[in-house]
Amino acid sequence: MRSYNEIERPDFTPEFITELKSDEVFVFGSNLAGMHGGGAAWVAYRQFGAILGQGVGLQGQSYAIPTMQGGVETIKPYVDDFIAFAHKHPELFFYVTRIGCGIAGFQDKEIAPLFAEAIGLENVCLPESFVKDY
Repeated sequence: MRSYNEIERPDFTPEFITELKSDEVFVFGSNLAGMHGGGAAWVAYRQFGAILGQGVGLQGQSYAIPTMQGGVETIKPYVDDFIAFAHKHPELFFYVTRIGCGIAGFQDKEIAPLFAEAIGLENVCLPESFVKDY
C-alpha cells in the first residue's frame, strides 16, 4: 500500500468537490439532527452518502461535524473526535470543508484553531483559510 505522500493530493481542500476516490471522505458541517438541508451538508447527502437523521460521524463517504448547536466551544469536542478518528484510519483520506463558515455563520479564523492538531496529518486536507488563519 502506498502512503499518502506518494499519492498526488492537493495541498488544500478544493472549494468544490464533486467526486471522490474510494478511499476519500468529505468532511462537512452539520446539525445535531442530521437534517443536511443546505451547503456542504446538502452535497454530502446528495453525493457522498450522508444519512438524514445522523448529525455526527462517518456515513458513506462523508463525515459530519456538528456546527449549529452553539458557540465555537461546542464544536471543539466534535473536531477532536474527528481528528482522533483520522488518526485511527490512516487508510482513509479526509477533505475537510470550511465547516461552520457557511450557514452556521462562523468566520474561518474562529474555526481554524480547532484543527491545529490536524495540520500536518498525512491523511487530512484542510481548507487553505484554516491553515493560513491559524
